[in-house]
Amino acid sequence: MMQQIQTEAEEKKLIVFLDCGDTIIDEGTEIRDEEGTVIHGKVIPGADIMVKTLAERGYRLAIVADGTAQSFKNLLTQNGLYDYFETLTYSEPVKASKPSPRMFKAAVGAMDLSEEDYSRIIMVGNNLSRDVRGANQLGMTSVFLSWTSRYPKSPADDLEIPDYTINTPLELIDLVEVLNRELP
Repeated sequence: MMQQIQTEAEEKKLIVFLDCGDTIIDEGTEIRDEEGTVIHGKVIPGADIMVKTLAERGYRLAIVADGTAQSFKNLLTQNGLYDYFETLTYSEPVKASKPSPRMFKAAVGAMDLSEEDYSRIIMVGNNLSRDVRGANQLGMTSVFLSWTSRYPKSPADDLEIPDYTINTPLELIDLVEVLNRELP
């Protein structure tokens, strides 16, 4: 039995990068302090289950998000999700914002990966001009979470065309399993 579990975990070649705002946390529920740091926010329905399920199935997860470290620490800790991520890459310490390659490369480096791993990384986010463009320009698989009406849903150009589109966080679980099976 233990060997079977170990083999299953080893089979998880796909790596999942996730945005946070309107991908895990509903930006419409965010409460900020005087400095603009997010001190409270609620998860999008199903996003907590999606994160926990992917982690429990052995997928390596990373946050790649624009904002301050303290905001994301507050949000992910309150919602019981902080410890599910192998690394958390934020624009504040990286001194760049998506779609800058620096954001994605910082997460790749923190996970001890290289450019050769780009083909097995998916970037899931709610923003075509940041998340999808950033992933596409590096050759990562882009997944657009079309959950909110806060951001455009029509690509401005070819780099903003997602490889996959999902409407709810829970749809990501099956997509990740399919994409993982398709990897060589």
